[in-house]
Amino acid sequence: MQPIIPHPRPDAPRFAKVRRPFLDPIAQEKNAPRFLPPPPTNNVHLELPLEQIIPQQAAIAAQAGKLVFHVASDTGGVHGDQTELAVAEAMEARITAAQGADKSAFLYIGGDVVYYNGLSRDYVPQFYDPYKYYPGPIFAIAGNHDGDTKVQGNDPPDTEPTLFGFMQNFCAPQAEHLYSPYRATMTQPYVYWTLLAPLVTIIGLYSNVEGSLDARGGLEQQRWLQQQLQVAPQDTFLLVVVHHPPYSLDRTHGGSPDVVVALDRAFQAAKRYPHAVLSGHVHSMQRFTRRVSGLEIPYVVGGHGGYANDSRLIHKLQTDNQNHPPRKGVKTKSAFDPHLDLTVENYDQDNPGFLEITATADTLTIRNFAVPFSGAAVTQNDQVQVSKDHKVKQARARG
Repeated sequence: MQPIIPHPRPDAPRFAKVRRPFLDPIAQEKNAPRFLPPPPTNNVHLELPLEQIIPQQAAIAAQAGKLVFHVASDTGGVHGDQTELAVAEAMEARITAAQGADKSAFLYIGGDVVYYNGLSRDYVPQFYDPYKYYPGPIFAIAGNHDGDTKVQGNDPPDTEPTLFGFMQNFCAPQAEHLYSPYRATMTQPYVYWTLLAPLVTIIGLYSNVEGSLDARGGLEQQRWLQQQLQVAPQDTFLLVVVHHPPYSLDRTHGGSPDVVVALDRAFQAAKRYPHAVLSGHVHSMQRFTRRVSGLEIPYVVGGHGGYANDSRLIHKLQTDNQNHPPRKGVKTKSAFDPHLDLTVENYDQDNPGFLEITATADTLTIRNFAVPFSGAAVTQNDQVQVSKDHKVKQARARG
């Protein structure tokens, strides 16, 4: 059933945000969300084949029938790069320990590369320096802090238009060493775009400043998403990555209702659902299973990539009236979409970390690795496997 369409509420409170009921994964729709128009695009040729960037590794993955890659979100180390660097080094260690097609081919950042407002001056300390030893290419979608232009705290007023730094560093017309001798700029086609890789297709979206694909009344990115779902190869796994999560049980943000509606509209119109949806924005790891139209789809929040350099900055989950967090395996209850069938499978609200994804011809496996603040050993504390026919097999493993 189509979810309720968000719209300005005349009865919305004037002074305070309404706290969501326990186990409600979708925040209340906003009366007037801030939307900054991204740079113009004609919405064509927004696909990038992986073989254009790393032809040898793409060929190895295709021949071996296996592609491994990393995903991290909210990585910008504005508070210092210690945590971001620890996560980067943990990913590097995984690559060093692997052989052949088991090595991660690239890193995909799910937004908020640089805090607070994505200024080009912040790319060296928050991006290039922490990742100077990461051996593969780094792709990204933009997050709210990559596109925002609002003054934050004592920051001086911005001198660049929205997304200037992101476009310069990730959507450059050609690869150049503008900021670092170790890593050249990336040549993605736009702020939302599709990566065509062996065994997996990744559609990356831009959810702007406050969690919407298009300004109210607009349909540009919405139509592009539907078109990409329809033309994506049928013989690969399909991932959708969007910075603002559709669903989240954290106390601070919650899921974005505009993203919920935009994704479901596109999935229903294209008559195709992805095998998983990945997000950031919320600084913790959460994994849900959504059941819709007979399919099982993991929705994974992984915004624990480095911004939160202290346990207090990890977004904690809602608690009940006895101060207990959600029980793993319980179903959520959404006032926004009463028909939502969504189960809380696992979460980590204590540690930074990253996702490692493995695609083969038959399965897509998503693992979460925790990188403790204490410096203790990196551990795998979650795993889910999805088949081509959208059946989920999960394990909450450590080791």
